Amino acid sequence: MVAILSSTLKRASFPVDKHKKTVLLFAIVALGFSFSVLFAVLGPLGREIGLTEFQISSILAASSLTMFLASPRWGRVSDRVGRKRIMIIGLLGYVVGNLLFTSIFKLAMLGVLIPIAAYFALMSARTLNAILMSAIMPSANAYMADITDESSRTKGMGAVGAANNMGAIIGPAGGGLLAGITLLTPLWVASGVALITAGFVYFFLPESPSSTRATQDIGSPKLSYFDSRILPYIIVGVLMFVGTAIVQQTLPFRFQDTLNLSAQETAQTFGMAMGLSAACSLASQLLIMQRFSLTPYAWLCLSLPFLIGAYFVLAIAETQLLMVLAMMVQGAGMGIAAPAFTAGSSLAVRAEEQGAVAGLASSCGPLGFTLGPLIGGFFYQVEPDLPYWFTFWIYLPLFLFVLRAWYLSREGRTS
Repeated sequence: MVAILSSTLKRASFPVDKHKKTVLLFAIVALGFSFSVLFAVLGPLGREIGLTEFQISSILAASSLTMFLASPRWGRVSDRVGRKRIMIIGLLGYVVGNLLFTSIFKLAMLGVLIPIAAYFALMSARTLNAILMSAIMPSANAYMADITDESSRTKGMGAVGAANNMGAIIGPAGGGLLAGITLLTPLWVASGVALITAGFVYFFLPESPSSTRATQDIGSPKLSYFDSRILPYIIVGVLMFVGTAIVQQTLPFRFQDTLNLSAQETAQTFGMAMGLSAACSLASQLLIMQRFSLTPYAWLCLSLPFLIGAYFVLAIAETQLLMVLAMMVQGAGMGIAAPAFTAGSSLAVRAEEQGAVAGLASSCGPLGFTLGPLIGGFFYQVEPDLPYWFTFWIYLPLFLFVLRAWYLSREGRTS
């Protein structure tokens, strides 16, 4: 892990203190682990306590909606009080909220809570948790924007994505192994990792000097999702994450039903598949994004055909091999698309707007994970392949939209 991160830093050639980047990226690795563990076990856990696919999906959707609403506000707050302080608030909020969330699952598994009571308790706990943990990524992305210039911004966001995906490799794979002890063990461990990360950030991450200097005289500016400078990126970001959410929320059910797996076998098998997907995402960031300098729109045009192909294969797949291969292709595509979207949004605005735009960009993922699980859960109950056909057909016009935006940007016009 150390060697890979060091290699990433050298390729990125950032004109800033490497200590800040190293600490930030190691913190994001830990965050990626803590966040991604849930996806490997939520589906099997929900079924274990008697919840339907739609109920399981709606728990994730409710917390994602909360993060969508809260992320822009946390981004602006980080402009005023500093990135580091907001990251620590988010991390500690995650620890407390995740412990509560896991404890409710434990009570339901012991029979203390009936399924409907557990459902509403889980919904409430996850929503409250999301209010605080939504502070983490806006402040982290804004921190990276603070310590990079325009020429290195895309590679900087790629390094953030690489660190996050390194955690996302460890999370599902480690979660699958830990699920062999109990299904709840991965969630307990995730809380411990987040607590250690909060201490790591507190003691070792310096405050970004420009996070408050840029706004001390003019205040924290507000940005709209419909600002013409960032609207194309917002559209791309939301639809990309809708597709990702549909896949991550429904594939555990697909694995379990198609392969006739138990709950623990599903967590282990899907965790392995998610780990491979994240590994491909990391590889595309390290081997491609850090080696070449393209515009954000050019990177998006390169990545979207991979995602379209992956969703087509998922729609027709009936074997574990095909499903895993499709997830790996999707991971490679998202490894390029996600940092390109974040970097494009950041480069479109002024220095004093970095906290605000980081909040808006960070909220696109939660909005996608609000809509995606509901869409995927509903379609899966109708027909197991419908979620993937739906995603395939919305990505085709999205690709055309990005091609048009790229053409207009090269012509010096807005879309």
